[in-house]
Amino acid sequence: MNIQDAQLAVDDWIKNHGVRYFNELTNMAQLTEEVGEVARIIARRYGEQSEKESDKNKDLGEELADVVFVVLCLANQTGVNLQEAFDKKLDLKTKRDHDRHHNNEKLK
Repeated sequence: MNIQDAQLAVDDWIKNHGVRYFNELTNMAQLTEEVGEVARIIARRYGEQSEKESDKNKDLGEELADVVFVVLCLANQTGVNLQEAFDKKLDLKTKRDHDRHHNNEKLK
């Protein structure tokens, strides 16, 4: 599924299973919460913090999917074509950063 199809799928889900989109500020708060859940897993599973027993069964993929879902909601409700924006960003990063990263001594 490409990003554009994912935006349509989320919009369809909202229309058929939700009442409406939460407002943009609520979704921004929701996104922050979901990113925090991803950060908690990463910090404890891959970072230096010890993983609590209650965190060991947390699914990183599920939490990342929660982030994507809320980002798609925000794109839909603000009229952003995320596929177009992502393609443009990837092209920009490719042109701007290719040599920069290849010449970065820290990455060798």
